[in-house]
Amino acid sequence: MLDRIKDGIVVSCQALEDEPLHGSNIMGRVALAAQQGGANGIRSNSSEDIKEIKKNVVLPIIGIVKRNYKDSDIYITPTIKEIEELISSECEMIALDATDRKRPNNEFLESFIQIIKTKNSNVLLMADISTVSEAIEAERLGFDCVSTTLMGYTETSKDYNVTTNDFYYLTEILKNVNIPLIAEGHISTPDLARKALEKGAHSVVVGSAITRPKLITETFVSAIKNK
Repeated sequence: MLDRIKDGIVVSCQALEDEPLHGSNIMGRVALAAQQGGANGIRSNSSEDIKEIKKNVVLPIIGIVKRNYKDSDIYITPTIKEIEELISSECEMIALDATDRKRPNNEFLESFIQIIKTKNSNVLLMADISTVSEAIEAERLGFDCVSTTLMGYTETSKDYNVTTNDFYYLTEILKNVNIPLIAEGHISTPDLARKALEKGAHSVVVGSAITRPKLITETFVSAIKNK
């Protein structure tokens, strides 16, 4: 799978429950549009959406399950329950929050990796991280790749994101890990995607800028109001 997405674009096809495009049947068509546009892979939320998307495209899928728990800020594939749902979806890669924040139910990241590999040794593991140190730890734990998904969204990274200072943090991660680095989060233009690859990213994940028309419209409306 990592070979298939190298130097390409992975499109994040997700819609929250309060968004007009929410629904597995719709996400399947959105993924098909991404494939026809030249995407190399798909990132999708929930086993239901993944199964529907697989009916529509031949691209490899990075699977996640977003779910909130009261005792933790982690919401991307936070517990074993979500991991088991993703294994049943037969997605090619599972992404999970690999930040140093407290996990729900006091579960530990190390145990997740062992469980996943026991249940399906072929599925790859992506670590969604927010800092350089978390990327280093993810490689030590045995993840197949790291992604900057959560950079800018945690307390320790709130003052920057992957594009800050000409992709400074992306470059720092590349200096410190040997596994592939996926650039994700705040990649809002084609130029930023191209530059991330030029800086050494293995691949780029783009979501809101492609698949969330409500948010895209809001940026245009806001710009017009503030002219």
